[in-house]
Amino acid sequence: MKIAIDTPLPQFANDIADVVRLFYGEGAAVTRDEVHDAELTHGHEVKGAYWIESFAISGGPAARCDVLRGRIPPPQAGALEEKRQLKRLIKRCCYQLLKAYTGRQPAWGSLTGIRPTRLYYQQLEMGKMRVQARESLAELFDLSQEKLDVLDEIITAQSGLIERAWNACDLYVGIPFCTTRCAYCSFSSGEIGSGALVEPYLAALSREIDACADMAREMGLDIRVGYLGGGTPSSLTTWQLDGLLAQIERRFGTLEEVTVEAGRPDTLDREKLAMLRDHPVTRISINPQTMNDETLVRIGRAHTAQQTIDCYQLARSLGFDDINMDVIAALPGEDYGMFAYTLERVCALSPDSLTVHTLAIKRSSRLHEQGYRQSEQDVARMVALGRETAHAMGMQAYYLYRQKYMAENMENVGYAKPGRFCRYNIDNMEETTSVLALGAGGISKCVMRQEEKILRAPNIANIEQYIGRVDEMVERKRAAFAEKARRAAESEGGHDHQR
Repeated sequence: MKIAIDTPLPQFANDIADVVRLFYGEGAAVTRDEVHDAELTHGHEVKGAYWIESFAISGGPAARCDVLRGRIPPPQAGALEEKRQLKRLIKRCCYQLLKAYTGRQPAWGSLTGIRPTRLYYQQLEMGKMRVQARESLAELFDLSQEKLDVLDEIITAQSGLIERAWNACDLYVGIPFCTTRCAYCSFSSGEIGSGALVEPYLAALSREIDACADMAREMGLDIRVGYLGGGTPSSLTTWQLDGLLAQIERRFGTLEEVTVEAGRPDTLDREKLAMLRDHPVTRISINPQTMNDETLVRIGRAHTAQQTIDCYQLARSLGFDDINMDVIAALPGEDYGMFAYTLERVCALSPDSLTVHTLAIKRSSRLHEQGYRQSEQDVARMVALGRETAHAMGMQAYYLYRQKYMAENMENVGYAKPGRFCRYNIDNMEETTSVLALGAGGISKCVMRQEEKILRAPNIANIEQYIGRVDEMVERKRAAFAEKARRAAESEGGHDHQR
């Protein structure tokens, strides 16, 4: 169904479209000039200290209308808070109308944001108890009890693990190469091909590592956690990856936690795993995505399920005691039974952590280019089974994020056994700790807790342009972190206050 949106506040048109997609999927929200099945009309009034929002829908089987009023924040709250509250009211009113109109209740209610845990933390920071926070979120956003339970589980897992020191910083190093490009992938990575760009890229990355290590020392950044992602870092040769890890250790010291995405079993062998083991790498990812070989072919993975199992067992034999595995619900051609089979085989291996993703069809992915459309695959049951399987392995949910264009508006959840929660994942998803991101496509984040603001310094994603402009990427980060340091110095005692 195509829904045309008519609003007197065009700055909120995209937010209204996000709510429409909750009920009708990607591509459902259109302009009035496009062919449509029904029209969604938004009304906005200001009466005294109140906003009055109304939504009506015309066309389709019936016409309905809904009205909500909300108090305008006092002037001292600021323009940003006023905009945030108005956006929330508009989305809530639109959601209530479409919920009544369709007879559906999305599991995440009216939430369209990527970090629901932030809303939970906001409730707790207002002095509410857990039960009160849950009640508020259910009332404000119509969250299901199932999703509130997941959020509650995550808040418990993160207790004591949120780093709030003003100079705390994580390190991210991106390797934008893969042996093949997965059909669903939207990351800034390319197939390694002949490898012609690898050495020039590593040379540029080496310069960025040296410059940023000097900058971190000068500015007093406390870097404790590192993450090598991509792409697939293990697509590098053993000696290339060995040299990279050696330089990171030499310039940044031995970090408390280092994760290496070794996600593709076809990029790993005994020599490469032994090399990783010789470095202070504390955690690796060996990702099946699915244990069904026909699906692996369909999505462009150049390995079999058995290779994943063999690689995992080899890593265990070499002493790796913190191994993550990723699976994806709603992959093309997979039904509930096939996803259950994947989880059964993963459970038999008993990894230390499990990330249950829901397929998202991003615009830059091959699936989107091919016009792939998600079908009804019982995605909610798949996601629920992922949670049940993780619990059966003694794991607890410890981070969560959502994306646009996800099947049935579900979520990605990281589960881990006690003591195996990845600090980088928590810091990055909750955006509580600054990130120094190196490599093509990396986005450095300077968290300004006192101002509830994040300064971002993105590296260019194009590999060839990154190689030619790496010095510019360093200066972007230097400017952002210098601004953070300046503002921190101006705050009491040179520290940001806790939120």
